[in-house]
Parts: sequence; structure tokens; C-alpha cells
Amino acid sequence: MLAALTAIFLCQLAGETLVVATCLPIPGPVFGMVILFIFFVVNGGIPASIASIGDGLLGHLSILFVPAGVGILQHGARLEAEGLQIGATLIASTILTIGVTGLMMRFFGRSETEGEVSDNG
Repeated sequence: MLAALTAIFLCQLAGETLVVATCLPIPGPVFGMVILFIFFVVNGGIPASIASIGDGLLGHLSILFVPAGVGILQHGARLEAEGLQIGATLIASTILTIGVTGLMMRFFGRSETEGEVSDNG
């Protein structure tokens, strides 16, 4: 279990290191997740130990929103001044995300269906 958690944190550290070294405009943990994903693809799946740790982290995910909630409370005046713009941005980005997700599901679902038809026919 400790090895799996260490692997997750090492991927995050590698992502942070690469972002700092290359000055990429993306967060280090996101790049670390890409590294972890590539490891899963190369490995042919998610090892059971990492899956177990991931499930445990997801079970306590709500704790990670506490700092965001505190930040919102500290910037109440700014929210009053820019609330309409922030709300419009949130709604637009949510609609865009749903649309892109739908298109990706359609694209990947279609290629799987075509593969099944050609295998059977």
C-alpha cells in the first residue's frame, strides 16, 4: 500500500518537476496524472494496489474542497463585484464541457461499435 501511494506521489513530483523545468502553463499535478495514465496504458491496466489507494482518496475527496470554500468566503466582496461574469463563465464552461464529452463519447463509441461489427462479419 505504501509503494502504491509513493508511486502516485512520485508521478505528481515528476509532473511538478517537468512543469517547473519547461515553464509549461499547466499545473504540475495534471501533468503528473498524464504520467500516471501513460504508466497505466503501458502496464496494460491499473494495478490493484494503486486502485485501492485511488478509491480511498476518492472516498475523502470532499476534504480537498475545504480550502476552496475558505477562499470563496475570503473573497466575498470580489464575488459581489464580479459574480455575474463568474456565473456566466461557469455556465458556459459547463455547457462546453458537456458538449465536448458528448462528442468524445460519440467518437469513441462509434469506433468500438465499428470494430465489433467488422470482427463478427
